[in-house]
Amino acid sequence: MSTLSMFLNGLQVAVQPVNLLAVAIGALLGTVIGVLPGVGPVSAVALLVPLSFGMRPETALIMMAGVYYGAMYGGSTTSILLNAPGESASVVTCIDGHELAKKGRAGSALGVAAIGSFIAGTLGVIVLMFLAPPLSRVAIAFQPPEYFALMILALVASTSLGEGSLIKALISMCMGLIIGTVGQDIQTGTVRFTFGNNELLDGIDFLVAALGLFALSEVLSESVEPNTLVTRIPFKSPYPTLQDLKQSFWAMIRGSAIGIFFGLLPGAGLITSPFVSYSVEKQLSKHPEEFGKGAIEGVAGPESSNNGAASAGFVPLLTLGLPGSATMALLLGVFMMWGIQPGPLLIPNHPQMFWSLIASMYVGNIMLLILNLPMVPLFAKIIDIPKPLLLPMIFIFSFIGVYSINNSTLDLWLLLGFGVLGFLMRLYHFPAGPLVMALVLGPLMERAMRQSLTMSNGNPAIFVERPISLAVLILALFFLSIPFLRARKKVKKSKIAC
Repeated sequence: MSTLSMFLNGLQVAVQPVNLLAVAIGALLGTVIGVLPGVGPVSAVALLVPLSFGMRPETALIMMAGVYYGAMYGGSTTSILLNAPGESASVVTCIDGHELAKKGRAGSALGVAAIGSFIAGTLGVIVLMFLAPPLSRVAIAFQPPEYFALMILALVASTSLGEGSLIKALISMCMGLIIGTVGQDIQTGTVRFTFGNNELLDGIDFLVAALGLFALSEVLSESVEPNTLVTRIPFKSPYPTLQDLKQSFWAMIRGSAIGIFFGLLPGAGLITSPFVSYSVEKQLSKHPEEFGKGAIEGVAGPESSNNGAASAGFVPLLTLGLPGSATMALLLGVFMMWGIQPGPLLIPNHPQMFWSLIASMYVGNIMLLILNLPMVPLFAKIIDIPKPLLLPMIFIFSFIGVYSINNSTLDLWLLLGFGVLGFLMRLYHFPAGPLVMALVLGPLMERAMRQSLTMSNGNPAIFVERPISLAVLILALFFLSIPFLRARKKVKKSKIAC
């Protein structure tokens, strides 16, 4: 039986009324929960797993998949409107998305995010349909040296997040790497920089840093500037214009491709892809100076990439049984709860469940677009709330979101500390994106480096002896050299003009 006919059989199961209702409920609840600052896809799936009890396996898995990509889209809403990323994949969306919102173009940013998510999700499903087995074999070729090189590439790409000095971006990245070393060394058990506080043994949670550096610093910045509390942001079109769609179309396609590639790799694909996509769009743009000030491509590319990665992340989960993120690990638990073991035998042993899940993802993407596009004007109106009301709301939701993670008062103090740090970084024009990226990837990169050196008996040449890791490192060097080449070109032009 051909792939297409098997997909059509799965579609017949996916469009049954009970399954349509399940994916609609999952997508809607996932979006609503994802909109809350600090509550990402992991929390959304964990909170809603009990709803699947008593359902058929296909229906339960379809609903959980709907929750997952609904929460992925919901995270972009708070990033754009409140500058409060709900999870790591939404950090990059804050940079240009919130700038667009402050210019009264929140509707454009939200609409482009929804359409980009739909395109990326659809392309991800197509990849999952036709290329899952061969691509899973390619993913196996990526071992610790390749992952280390990919993370170096992502960190280099993160230095393009924002305007200003490359040196300041590198300093910000190094700060994130230092903060990422806090906690217990997973290999030796050595306790590092915890100052005797056992709550820091697991390190500093990403969301604590992200909400402090973005949301709380936004509140502090707006509060200390004169006259900002009495101004209201002018609200323009509730939907993206044709020019917005034309300008962002290829960014969506490129972002989808980047997201799908990184999503195939178990590990840091969902975290890495938006940063790489943003860097690519900035390097390809004819007006890179607009990035960080409200470039629509700066929303379209990263949002498409994180949803492409979310869809493609099902490839290693379903074909190899390898979860690529915490959310995928939860979904793996849901599979096993129903007695289904993801891996090479999943398709032969459970073909109906596999193809109905794939078909439901396609149906769910359409449903997500239908549900969310009409809500864009409603969401966009949030930014029109007077600042004396809006800023305290952001402040309160940030604290609630952080406390709900670990129920820790220490996290609240850390949130305040990162808020002050973010305010100072804004004041002296240090980008926060590289710090957050380094904080997330630092521990993963350290683990990959140690595993690589163990493989080579301590020989660092392993990173350049393997073709894939060498190619990725060369690409990272190329990305790092682009700002210097551009600066040199500007100097030449100014000399010619003189």
